[in-house]
Amino acid sequence: MLDTDSSRTTAAAPGWPTGNWPTGTGTDHAPAWDLVTVPARQGLEAADILRLRDGVGPVLYDGSGATLGFLVPPGTADVWDVPGSACAPTWVGATRRPCPGEPPVAGARWLVPPERTHLRATEPARLRAALGEARRLLQAADGL
Repeated sequence: MLDTDSSRTTAAAPGWPTGNWPTGTGTDHAPAWDLVTVPARQGLEAADILRLRDGVGPVLYDGSGATLGFLVPPGTADVWDVPGSACAPTWVGATRRPCPGEPPVAGARWLVPPERTHLRATEPARLRAALGEARRLLQAADGL
């Protein structure tokens, strides 16, 4: 499962091509992006909603398949307050640098890899709306 208990998830800005990805010097410890984590069922629904609306950025899933993580712009963690989810900054300058294409969080895998989306991160307002819509869809499905 992705670490949502701590306030910081250690990750490094990978060397993916294109100018779309935030970068850092490796010593400045500036946030590369923030990571919103949600239960997998709600996250899968939200990812589909966003994908159909051309608004999904890279998405991770943990090794157990219990949690999905959406990369969002830096600073999102400061104001994120969606119940049932967590948001934590990731940090440039970590000692572990992933290889190109490797997820920035240890033990995670790509559901939507960066090379499959034109967005570097999911827009927080769109993610918030998609998570709400996904929650309502799942509640309706569970009520049947």
